[in-house]
Amino acid sequence: MHVVDILSPLRVALSREGDGLVRTKDDVIRRLAELLTSDTADLSARDIEQMLLRREEQQSTGVGGGVAIPHAAIEELDHIIGAVLLCPDPVGFDAIDGLPVSIFFAVIGPRRAVGEHLKTLARVSRLLRDDHFRKSLVEAPSGHAAFALIAREEG
Repeated sequence: MHVVDILSPLRVALSREGDGLVRTKDDVIRRLAELLTSDTADLSARDIEQMLLRREEQQSTGVGGGVAIPHAAIEELDHIIGAVLLCPDPVGFDAIDGLPVSIFFAVIGPRRAVGEHLKTLARVSRLLRDDHFRKSLVEAPSGHAAFALIAREEG
């Protein structure tokens, strides 16, 4: 499985005027929850938001280098879902390196699939380790263009 397999172009978005500008950690989590539930009626954005916030209270998912990977395990899911929010104006997110974050890649998956969930987090981390690729993502003109960049990078 590739990272792009858990995404859809509808779940990749930019933070900007007109598309929904985010300025705070809470804004980011709310927007990611909306993206994660945008193409399914089975999940509540409010419930996902609360689960992601609880995870952030345990320890920030800001992994450094301008990247955060918020994640949660959900009973109701039978497969892993991802969403990406790109913030050209970085947001403070309590990352381990103390720097603000521009790339948020959220992952939710079934509670019973811990191994696959961890493998997915590792794949996301590997995908986002290249400085040039991260810069290209943040500069993407649209969510669809960013989705295409991810697909091409994994290709």
